[in-house]
Order: sequence, then structure tokens, then C-alpha cells
Amino acid sequence: MLVVSEEVCREVVGRDDAFTAVENVFAAMAKGDAYNFPVIREAIGYADALYGFKSGFDRQGLALGLKSGGYWPGNIDKGLTNHQSTVFLFDPDTGQLRALVGGNYLTAVRTAAASAVSISHLARKDSKVLGMVGAGHQAAFQLRAAAEQRDFERVVAWNLHAEMLESLRGVADDLGLPFDVVEREKLGAEADVIITITSAHEALLMKEWIKPGTHLACMGTDTKGKQELDPALIAAAKVFTDEVAQSITIGECQHAIAENLILEKDIVPIGAVINGTEGGRMSAEEITIFDGTGVGLQDLAVASVAAGLAESLGKAQRISL
Repeated sequence: MLVVSEEVCREVVGRDDAFTAVENVFAAMAKGDAYNFPVIREAIGYADALYGFKSGFDRQGLALGLKSGGYWPGNIDKGLTNHQSTVFLFDPDTGQLRALVGGNYLTAVRTAAASAVSISHLARKDSKVLGMVGAGHQAAFQLRAAAEQRDFERVVAWNLHAEMLESLRGVADDLGLPFDVVEREKLGAEADVIITITSAHEALLMKEWIKPGTHLACMGTDTKGKQELDPALIAAAKVFTDEVAQSITIGECQHAIAENLILEKDIVPIGAVINGTEGGRMSAEEITIFDGTGVGLQDLAVASVAAGLAESLGKAQRISL
């Protein structure tokens, strides 16, 4: 069995690797060559933590396994990231444990890759202003990945605790992008692409604030009750997702579905757009939304890449059980 540490994952898996792995697995899901198992995610009644499992099987990529972990909101005070996880990969031919892979960095890089895939396939080619809502651990990954998809000229950002945006400003400085802290209404009026990456349980962006032609990648809602967008905005847009079943139950679309503003059939798997079996953006005026709920297959895809690269480079530890 291989053991691939967090440090090694950071060394061997880059944004391009993650983008390709996530794009491929979305395409495989849409073709029926990969499927996720039901998600388990529960409040454990201790440390305000959420804990659970995401798992699945990619027959095309031969990735079988699960990610175990969750969200510990008090970790930031302990010098740790709030999201903690580990990926277990199994040999699909024998069922034996093949690799144990650190999941914290991979979770951040695969989440950023998912929004980047959506920007690549759905955002207007002439998008110039990137809006960032949220400034937690994953925001920097999101900003760096998004900046590679379009020729952005400026970043506008909002966070509930404005002082946290200074770290994101540093990322924008590294990328050579002017960075402005603005209110949400102004962000909606100016941004061509908006990424939301928060743990909110209420609408942060309202329908009337968003200008025509905007693409929104909503990456924070992955649990029942979470919310980042006005359900009326969902109803007014063309909606895409990683997996429809998760989108309507634990994703951003759960609220619009509950209010009967949209139907399940209105939501398009982004893998179908990648495969060319469904259309993406239909006009420059259309608002598009990607509901990134975070599927287990994303984790398995990037963990498989990490295990393969680490083994080939002699950076993985091999142990016997």
C-alpha cells in the first residue's frame, strides 16, 4: 500500500493536473462510466464539526474509493485548516487498499479545478472582471485557478469579515491583478464571473444585483441548509452542476427546488457540456450558474493522480498491512 502525505501531494499535483482530472471525471459521469455513491455527512455533536464520507467508482479511470473527513470550524484557532480529510483508494480488481492519500490540499485544488472547468466551458470569452465572495482557506486556490481561464483585468471581492480579504489581495498582487474590496451589490454589477466560496446559510447575492451575461460558480453549498444565492437568481439562470442528485438535495439548487422555482430536469450536468451532448452558454446575455456540490469522484480522480505521480517519482511511502 502507498502512503502519500499532504506535503507530497502539494509537490506533485499542480493546477493543470487537477483541472484535467476533474474535467475527465465530469465527462465520465455524464457518459455513465463513473458514478458516486450516496453521501454521508452529519453533525457529530462535538466541536461543532461536520463529518462524513464521499465515495464512488470511475470505471473509465479505474478509481475506486472514498474520502473521509469534514469541517471543524474551530481549527483556524489551532493553526489548522477547517477542512480535514483523507482519501482511501482501493484496487477495483481485488478490493485491496491501494493507497492512503492526504486529502486537505487535494480538496482545495479539486474544488478550484471544478469552478475553473465551469469557467472554461460557460463563462463569456470576453470576461474581464472576476468577483470573489469569500476569503477562507479555499479562496486563494479558487482565484489562482480562475485567473488561468480568462484574461481577467481586475478582481472585486467581498467577505463578511473584510479584514480577511488582505490575504486574497496578496494573491491578486502575485497575479498582477488590481484588487478592490466592494459591497455585494457593486460586485454583482461589475463582475463578469463570480465565485462564491463560503459556509453561508443565507442568500449572499440577490437576483437584481447580477448583470446579464454573468457566470457564477457557487462552490460553498455542499450540505443541507447551506445557501449562497437568492433562489430567484437560480430560477432566472441556466443552471449546470457536477451531479444533479446532489445539487437538488445538498447543493445550491436545493432551495429553488424546495420553492418550486425550478425542476430537476432544468439542471444540466456539466459533463454533458464537456462531451458536447448538451449546450452550454447560449448567448452573451444569459446568466449561467455552476452548482459545485463537490462529488467524491473528484477526490478519487485527483488522489489517483497524486498516487501515480508520487510513486513514479519515488516520493510515496510503501507499507504492508
